[in-house]
This record gives sequence, C-alpha cells and structure tokens, in this order.
Amino acid sequence: MLRFLRRQTVRWLVLFGATELLLLASSLHVAMHLRYFRNADELVDFSHHLLLRSFIFASAIMLGMVALGEYRTHLRTTWQGAVARQGVAFIIGGLLLVIGYYIVPQAYVGRGVLSMALAMGFVAVIVFRLLFMRMVEIESLKPRVLILGTGQRAAQIHNRMRRRSDRRGFTVVGYVPCPGEDIAIPADKLLAPDVPLPVLAKREQIDEIVVGVDDRRGRLPMDGLLQCRQSGVTITDLTTFFERESGRVQLWLEPSWLVFSSGFQATPVHRLAKRCFDVVAAMVLLLLCWPLMLMVVLAIRLESGPGQPILYRQERVGKNGQTFWLLKFRSMRTDAERDGIARWASKQDDRVTRVGRICRKLRFDELPQLWNVLKSDMSIVGPRPERPQFVADLATKIPYYSLRHCLKPGLAGWAQLSYPYGASEEDAAEKLKYDLFYVKNHNLLFDLLILIETVEVVLFSRGAR
Repeated sequence: MLRFLRRQTVRWLVLFGATELLLLASSLHVAMHLRYFRNADELVDFSHHLLLRSFIFASAIMLGMVALGEYRTHLRTTWQGAVARQGVAFIIGGLLLVIGYYIVPQAYVGRGVLSMALAMGFVAVIVFRLLFMRMVEIESLKPRVLILGTGQRAAQIHNRMRRRSDRRGFTVVGYVPCPGEDIAIPADKLLAPDVPLPVLAKREQIDEIVVGVDDRRGRLPMDGLLQCRQSGVTITDLTTFFERESGRVQLWLEPSWLVFSSGFQATPVHRLAKRCFDVVAAMVLLLLCWPLMLMVVLAIRLESGPGQPILYRQERVGKNGQTFWLLKFRSMRTDAERDGIARWASKQDDRVTRVGRICRKLRFDELPQLWNVLKSDMSIVGPRPERPQFVADLATKIPYYSLRHCLKPGLAGWAQLSYPYGASEEDAAEKLKYDLFYVKNHNLLFDLLILIETVEVVLFSRGAR
C-alpha cells in the first residue's frame, strides 16, 4: 500500500491542487453564511449561482498562486518566504477578482464577503500546506531510491543534494559499488553487495534504482536490473534522475542520452501551435502594456533630453545561430560601449541611467521585444538571446551550448525563473542546464506556466541588474 502511494506523484499533485481549490471555494461559502446569517432573505438571494461564484473566486486566487510559483515542485524557500509569497499571490488574485467583477457584475460578491473569504482562504491554505508538508516529510511515504555506483557520477547526488529540501521527494537508501569502480562516497552511505541486486532491492523495499556508474562497459549487473524491473522497481539513468528532481539537465551527460531520451518536440504541428501562442500572447501583452510603454518613453525623454535615442538596438543570436536586431528601451548611457567591446552588466553598473535602473528592476526595458516576437525573431518563451561575442566564446568553453539555439530565443524563460542574472562563464554554464531542460521539455502548457510565473520575477525584481 505504501509503495502504491509513493508511486502516485502526479496524482498527489493533482490532489493537492484540487484540495486547495475546494478550500478556497468553501471559504466563500463560509464567508457568505457569516455575513448574512441574520438575514434569511439576503442569504437566499446571495445563494443564487453560488457554485459559479465560488469557482471563480477559487480559480482567481489559484491563478495568483501559480503566478508566484507556489505549485513548482523545485521551489526552495523558507517558511517566512512562503507566507510572504502567498500573501502577494492573494493580493494578485484579489485584484483579478475586482477586475472580473467589473467585467461580469453578476459574479460580484460584495466587499464584506470578499474580505472575509480572502482572510479565511489565506489561513486555510497556510494550515493545509503546513499539514501537507509534514506528511510529505514522512519517510515511509517517500520513494526509496538505491544508487548503483559509487564513483564521481554517483557522488553528484551526495554532493549536490545535501539539503533536506533537495531530497524532499525521495529517500536515498544507499550506494552500491560495482566491481572495479572507484569509491567517492562516504563509507557510511555504502551498501555492501553481499546478496544479488534483486534480493537487496526486495530486502530494502526499493522503489527505484538510479544507475550512476562511471563506466558501464561490462560492469552493470544487467540480469539483476532486469529482474528488478520485472518485479516493479523503476530503473532510471542518473542524468534523467537529475533532470526530474532538479528541473535542469546536467552538462556531464552523454550525447547518446540526448539522442535517445524523450522530448525535443519539433513537429510542424508543434511549431505552428507555438507560433500561434506567441502571436496571441504578444498582441495581448501589447494591448495591456502600451500605456506603461508610453510612460517609459516619456521618462527616458525627460531624463535624457531631446535628441537622445529612446530605443536601443543590439545584435543577438537567434534560432540556428542566425543573428537579429533586438529592441530594448535604452537603459544605459549612449557611450556605454564606446570602445566597441561587449561587457557583462555588473551590480550597480554606473553605465545604467536612473530611469534605466528602474526599468531593469521591473523588466520594462524588455517590452519592445514584443515587436521581435511579432516579427518571428523571438518567441514569448525560450532561452534568452545572447550577444554574438559572448556566444562565440561560450560555445568553445561550455559543452552543448549550441543546443540552446535549436529554438527561437524568448522574452521569458525557464532559466530566468530558476537562476539569477548571469554575468560570467560560470553563470552561463548553470543557466544552460535550465535552458536545455526547457529545450527538451517545452510545450504550450509549460510556456503558459512560465509566462504566468514571470509575474513573480517582475514583482520581486529577481535577477535584475
């Protein structure tokens, strides 16, 4: 029974979201009864279409929570940060409701009911998440993982997943050495191969075996792995395991893994759907943001004076290595690179203007790139485009760097949500891991989630310089 529960990761996530939807909808019901329990006539009148009103209320709040990344399985934050994040999510959801009530007056619930429902929903979700996280931490409900290998590859799990939050979804039972393999794992983490692998897996109640042997040639117990697979134990490659648990692709992967792994969808139907999504999203964003763009234009003109450029054109590398001219609101002085040498932006860069500093913090300087999206130079979501000088240098130093150019670059991206601003070769290598994860796993739902969660990047100014 416990193994069955541990295997239902996706179902647990669906159950988690459905429970919060029910809690939020119930909050509106309770708020309505508390507000009108003394007036039976108003209670009956308010009860009309209550199910629809409750669904709209819960959906708006959950949309705000999605925008703040509260349903990301790879999110790492403190308890205080989670409460603050949820508070902002409820504010966003409340604003969406107010706008919705003007558009659909029949859904209006009244300020008193709305205020009480928001307060009770906030407390209900906080309590539920606290109880849920306590349940997730129960070791008996976590998948039990056995690592086959004790060399440098297997040591990546021990070295890079030391925090308890990194191992929230599984328990590493131990590491099993293969014949002739070096040992880079502490002795207390090793399991002696004193019995055949299937017997060991059954004795330790293993749910998944992760193959992390440095050199597989002639060292893998294939018969034992096959017996484990037949008995219901999942067999996973170490690279796939890292991709699943961390939301990024490790750069020490083998080329064969990229060739034979799933993902990398590039069918004509998929490309057409992504292009339609780009055009629709760009048009909607332009309609919503044109007053803001006009204010940025006026602010730049007031600071810089007449005759100074408003927009800034910069050459960037796009799909298949083709270059294009990217548009931005000018955020630096006009002589920022008068010597013609491309430079990474640094913290407190003195080349940034006062208006430019605000625009960079809030990402307003990126809004003209919606025109690049409409021109098909870019997508709404994808790896961020880099300058040709940087690409030429990074491609010679970082393996698989050119793979990020198999898609159009994006206005928003998975790497921007998962990693702060990159201003060095080391940062570029780390961001590439997230870019490759997106390139491999992108679809319309993933694009929509990234676009919604970009709200969090703007609100908290994450990664801006």
